[in-house]
Amino acid sequence: MGSPHDDETTVSSFIYGLSRWLAWFGGFVLAALALLSVVSIVGRALSGYGLGPVPGDFELVEAGAGLVVFSFLPWCHLRYAHATVDLLWNSYPRWLQHTMTVLVDALMLAVWLLLVWRMGVATLDYHGYGEVSFILQMPVWWGYAASMVPAVIGCVVYAWRLVESLGLVAPPKGAATAAGAMH
Repeated sequence: MGSPHDDETTVSSFIYGLSRWLAWFGGFVLAALALLSVVSIVGRALSGYGLGPVPGDFELVEAGAGLVVFSFLPWCHLRYAHATVDLLWNSYPRWLQHTMTVLVDALMLAVWLLLVWRMGVATLDYHGYGEVSFILQMPVWWGYAASMVPAVIGCVVYAWRLVESLGLVAPPKGAATAAGAMH
């Protein structure tokens, strides 16, 4: 029978693996959006030869950009890869660095929860109003709903990072820690 630490490691590994997979998915979507933009721009440039832009390209990019951002941020947060200003960070005592890390993780979770809640409200509103995009006539709520999946996963990831920073669980071996991250 395994120890509670084994369960903790399994959950941690699952959360890190899911976040990594989500970031790869976001990278795939971003590459597809970039390719779509290139094809549309080339088509627009060659309109004299019977080609043209991809209809609704900006609508697809707009919806996809939200999905990409929500896919990248959980992995970014787990890796302590957010942009930071480290002018004085290394001069702070360890206890202050730890306290600030816990506060930032708690604040990030609170902001993320607020964002997901409001995004859920917007999804339901757009669905209820039946608003569609101008060119493709695609329901606007689809983009919000697609972004909700990585956003909810992000809530779990941000909560896990807070639990880690509080010292209640350990990150998996090889994972970035606040002490080892570049600030």
